[in-house]
Amino acid sequence: MTQAPTLAFVEDDSALHDIVLEGVRGFNKTLFANHPPGRNLAIAIRDPDRSEPVGGLCGRTAGGWLAIELIFVPETFRGMGLATRLIAMAEEEAKRRDCHSAWLDTLNTKALTLYQRLGYEIFGELKDYPVGGSRFFLQKKLSTTA
Repeated sequence: MTQAPTLAFVEDDSALHDIVLEGVRGFNKTLFANHPPGRNLAIAIRDPDRSEPVGGLCGRTAGGWLAIELIFVPETFRGMGLATRLIAMAEEEAKRRDCHSAWLDTLNTKALTLYQRLGYEIFGELKDYPVGGSRFFLQKKLSTTA
């Protein structure tokens, strides 16, 4: 008989995160058997003086969808249209990867307005996250025409 595993909280979760992520992705491969493998997508905003990344967009394409997981524009570079350009670049790459749609989520009401202006529509809201606010989930059909 196999001994039952133990459960424990961990302080540094970086190694555990990788183990769980790879386990989930391995399982998901069985669900997406007739689709191209999922691929990460990352676009950096580089500091003009040091050429080092200071922000950008991180996401993933899988199952015909682009998931935009993180977008960050440093305060000093806001108002330059960088978020709009990041999203447009990600959507174009997603279309090259045969994605038909994109989704993202946000807590930021200014970002929510931007995403809606870019054609994203709310499909879900987690109320009181954080308390007094909401987390919005948005999706967009990606055009297949050039």
